[in-house]
Amino acid sequence: MTDLSELDLAELAQAVAAKSASPVEIVDAFLARVEQDNERFNAFVAITADSARDAAKKAEKEIADGRSRGALHGLPIGHKDLYATKGVATTGGSRVLADNVPDADATVVARLEEAGMISLGKLNTHEFAYGPTGEQSSFGPTRNPWDTARITGGSSSGSAAAVAGGLLPVATGSDTGGSIRMPAACCGLTGLKPTYGRVPRTGILPLCWSMDHSGPLARSAYDAALILAACAGADGKDAAAPDRPVPDYPSLLTGDIRGLKIGVVRDTFFDKAQAQVVTVVEHALEVLVDRGAQLVEVEVPHIAYASAAALAMYVAESTAYHDDTLDDRADLYTEQVRAFLELGDQLLAKDYLHAQRFRTLLGHEMAKVLSTVDLIATPGIAITATPIGDETVDVRGEDQSIFSAILRNTEPFDLTGLPALVVPCGFAEDGLPVSLQIAGRPFDEATVLNVGHAYQGATDWHRKRPAG
Repeated sequence: MTDLSELDLAELAQAVAAKSASPVEIVDAFLARVEQDNERFNAFVAITADSARDAAKKAEKEIADGRSRGALHGLPIGHKDLYATKGVATTGGSRVLADNVPDADATVVARLEEAGMISLGKLNTHEFAYGPTGEQSSFGPTRNPWDTARITGGSSSGSAAAVAGGLLPVATGSDTGGSIRMPAACCGLTGLKPTYGRVPRTGILPLCWSMDHSGPLARSAYDAALILAACAGADGKDAAAPDRPVPDYPSLLTGDIRGLKIGVVRDTFFDKAQAQVVTVVEHALEVLVDRGAQLVEVEVPHIAYASAAALAMYVAESTAYHDDTLDDRADLYTEQVRAFLELGDQLLAKDYLHAQRFRTLLGHEMAKVLSTVDLIATPGIAITATPIGDETVDVRGEDQSIFSAILRNTEPFDLTGLPALVVPCGFAEDGLPVSLQIAGRPFDEATVLNVGHAYQGATDWHRKRPAG
């Protein structure tokens, strides 16, 4: 008999439609995995098993009565602990908000519930999303299912561990410097950061207002498209979310990428990545060429300065958000996050403005590149998952800060707000997952997802599961 927890979202939807599995059976299968494995991964910080089982029974009856809400009806999901969930604590992984129980759902949570999805609980996060490793949380570090001594990447650490470990088929995440794509890359998943504003962030605890994005971590590009279609579109509350039509993303995933021009930026993205990572990504690019795409070498003149500008943004905006709380309850923050927040008090207004000016420049440079090619391809992240507790990593014989190494390839697309997708594309010499990143033009998630879908139609890396 098929283990339902091994199926991806689309396969589960097909099983429900074919009546070969019911929402109750599916939810029970994933809750069994949560009970069995969550202690190893520390992915869930709150498990809502009773309400999930009640919702599954309701979904099963609605579907039987001919009142299906669509492909997602009756399927499980988990939410990063930044997303407001009515009646369930939303702590941001911090003791500061240990008693915070929202009285309303975040827009994304509400929309997915309207689509019939069933939440199994809340997922661990680097405290207030302020870190790329997933180690700093009041609930303890999240552990990578491929090697529990290694980081998951952050800040959507619990989301990645839950999906990679088979505890969920899909989860929500947030991405400010790469916090969907980094954990997806570390854990062998598909992670989508939509265009800035494509998905409303209403009800999601902010890190950096001008760079925060909401999106899914899933097992395939098709699954990510299913979630995006349910979440995207203005809600009248997030001023950054424009009132634009929402395409039927899944129907646009044809897998046909013939004639697409894919830009390859060697500077920063490839030449500062581990050689074992680059080797795997180069093979992935060959697959895209075999599918009919054309690779074009391109340059982004000032890309090397993106990380410095992004840091100025985080530091200024996060400290502004936490200003009052930091004064009153500084002792409740983890030492690392408190230090970052205190650093914001030292940042000068001119530093923030210079970063904003650079952001505009980088946006123009990216737009120029994307006027000559359809997409940009890079390694998802420059390294593989590092041991928990390490602070540096060897990259081509040089010890680099893990923070700078893991963020380098993802941050430019948060600064510019461009849609970006990571898909697993193999394993490095150390046996850990490697990913390919595809970025595109504003609001062209369909093309970005279609390239990922085409790649996954030709390979099976996204179907690999950790041992045990």
